[in-house]
Amino acid sequence: MAGLALKQIRKSYGPVDVIHGVDLDIDEGEFIVFVGPSGCGKSTLLRMIAGLETISGGELHIDGQLVNDIPPSMRGIAMVFQSYALYPHMTVFDNMAFGMRIAKADAAEIKRRVGEAAEILQLEPYLDRLPKALSGGQRQRVAIGRAIVRNPKVFLFDEPLSNLDAALRVATRIEIAKLHESMPSSTMIYVTHDQVEAMTLADRIVVLSAGNIEQVGSPLGLYDNPRNLFVAQFIGSPAMNIVPAKIVKTGTKTTIELPDGGKVVAPIKSGSALEGSNASFGIRPEDLSIVDGDKKPVLQGQVSLVESLGEVTMIYVDIEGRDEPLVAKLAGTHMFERGSTIKLTAEPEKMHVFDSEGISLQHL
Repeated sequence: MAGLALKQIRKSYGPVDVIHGVDLDIDEGEFIVFVGPSGCGKSTLLRMIAGLETISGGELHIDGQLVNDIPPSMRGIAMVFQSYALYPHMTVFDNMAFGMRIAKADAAEIKRRVGEAAEILQLEPYLDRLPKALSGGQRQRVAIGRAIVRNPKVFLFDEPLSNLDAALRVATRIEIAKLHESMPSSTMIYVTHDQVEAMTLADRIVVLSAGNIEQVGSPLGLYDNPRNLFVAQFIGSPAMNIVPAKIVKTGTKTTIELPDGGKVVAPIKSGSALEGSNASFGIRPEDLSIVDGDKKPVLQGQVSLVESLGEVTMIYVDIEGRDEPLVAKLAGTHMFERGSTIKLTAEPEKMHVFDSEGISLQHL
């Protein structure tokens, strides 16, 4: 298997630049997920790695070899698309074996490798079936099996779960995770707009926005320490609550003033922000809790909506300084009347502060 190196990779369509000098090293055996909103460039970047899009600038190395001008069939990659792209008149076995037959591989070798892939993906009972006799999840597993049979250096997945319903998405996601565990030396690059898929599958996540990498890190690293407002609000569901604030004191500890006049001491590095400057205060919904007794709240407001989901209760709160309700995600069942006042608090180490440019002051 192989690692990859992307050095100042750019993509332009005429005068329009869509990928702006991406630098990224991917180690052999890593499971990397490209994540970001629609139009951020994640699929374009994947297609350049595959050789399906030309590279406008920079260098792409696979297993130490410069591959900018090497055709897709010679790059040692296999790609699983959003659509299954199976031949409807062929059996599962024939679909999986098709690429090897085109390459004129030995029949015994074809049978062996298809059998190994079918065992990994639990497709052995279905090898004689046509695609129309399979569920959506089984069809996607056949598409993955077709990639495995090719024994590629790098697996590329382009939103492979998008066409599945909710239950099948979860089941197939688990299958892909098991696949990587069973093939630990396989390098896999996976594109999705679903940050839940990214959090559960990735060794490292690459967060993209408008053709640029915003941050690269482990799932929990991005969740706990987002570099900027974009990453903070993209990683995590529901999104992090952001409230306008002002820095009123700097030093060993920094005090943040919130719109309702409340003040909190946030964990910001000394000297990383100027007193009196505007900032944004961030707190994740699951890090909020109801104030006990006379403890001073961090945030308070009027309840606008309550969603009881059994294991958790989602409380939507109208507070000063936000056009949209703040969200509190509380464990268990809680009863609140619409219009009632709720007082919320959080531990200082769970608080985030971003400067006027949206950069995390914890990272400076």
